Amino acid sequence: MMAIDDYERYMVKKPATVEEPDPGVKNRTYPPLIYMSSELVPEVRYNVEFGWVWGMPEPNPYLGEEVGEHDEIILNIGGDCRDPEDLGADIEYTLGGRKLETDSTGAIFVPKGVPHGPLTYKAYRHPHVRISILLGTGERRKGKKRNPEETGRGPDPGVDYARYLVRRPTYEVIAGTPIKNRQSPSSMTFMNRNLVPECNIYVEGGWVWGMPEPNPHILEHTHRDFEELVLHYGTDYEHPGELCGEIEFPVGGQKLRLDRTSMVYVPKGVSHGPLVWKKYAAPHLEIAIIPGAGSLAEADPGGHREKIQRNNNNRA
Repeated sequence: MMAIDDYERYMVKKPATVEEPDPGVKNRTYPPLIYMSSELVPEVRYNVEFGWVWGMPEPNPYLGEEVGEHDEIILNIGGDCRDPEDLGADIEYTLGGRKLETDSTGAIFVPKGVPHGPLTYKAYRHPHVRISILLGTGERRKGKKRNPEETGRGPDPGVDYARYLVRRPTYEVIAGTPIKNRQSPSSMTFMNRNLVPECNIYVEGGWVWGMPEPNPHILEHTHRDFEELVLHYGTDYEHPGELCGEIEFPVGGQKLRLDRTSMVYVPKGVSHGPLVWKKYAAPHLEIAIIPGAGSLAEADPGGHREKIQRNNNNRA
């Protein structure tokens, strides 16, 4: 008997792609893989693009200057689970006419209407991932080249655009118990309102490099007021769809099976978890994206704070 809501339709295992008119970019996933959009999940108002970089991109720069109609978060995440803050490259990204440089795992908030690009690689060391999260629309990015004669919002000479660059993640998502074989005691927070005050969205992620113990360690929980997007991806850049493991992920009581790089949309108020690792083959990363929850207290990724509070209440 089918459940009242078939939550499997909120899981994307097979990403969409859009053919680009140009000949493509060498040494990176091209075109990018779309793991969430309103085309894939009609209820969603976000567009998430994913891709690996495994060499010096050609052409370089490969992204020109554009002006977007929606806010965007860009994640740059190194591919070495043992040294997660090393991006594996030196990049220069232009935002609002200012050149921002980084060599670390981190994020960039791109406000709508602000010219951004080009993206230039200064050096390359090892593979890494680039993820774009477009906010407020489930359609693919509709950036357009900047026309100086256009009216509307443009670069503000009084704005310090460097404050939109999160050069290194922070560590504040503490699990209630120690966890073996994954990033612990805290995962990495890439974006929140404390890091960029204008960005009211929580993005965090942590590496798994073995069968986690305890298993499960992310228990059933609910975000009453917020939606959540959960991404799991493996580290085989030549086969980006390989998760390198198998995870059982219940949503609304329905057990979803993650055995590929996947993104799951969890509507607000819907219970999810516990996550149970069934198989492990190679390191993979888990990322939680909680729009509208700008602080740790609001987001509570993994339900850890809820679990700690519950345990404290039981001891009282």
